[in-house]
Amino acid sequence: MIGLPAGTRIWIAAGVTDMRSGFPALAAKVQSALEENPLGGDVFIFRGRRAIS
Repeated sequence: MIGLPAGTRIWIAAGVTDMRSGFPALAAKVQSALEENPLGGDVFIFRGRRAIS
């Protein structure tokens, strides 16, 4: 289990994300869609096309 500091927000992206784009593109999505700093301490969760059932 990963321990998170108190007050850490967890953001979950709805739908499927193209994980081939890498971290810079995912960080840009966080900045444009949520207007949040991707390096600000919150946790952002993305789901790729192939999920483990």
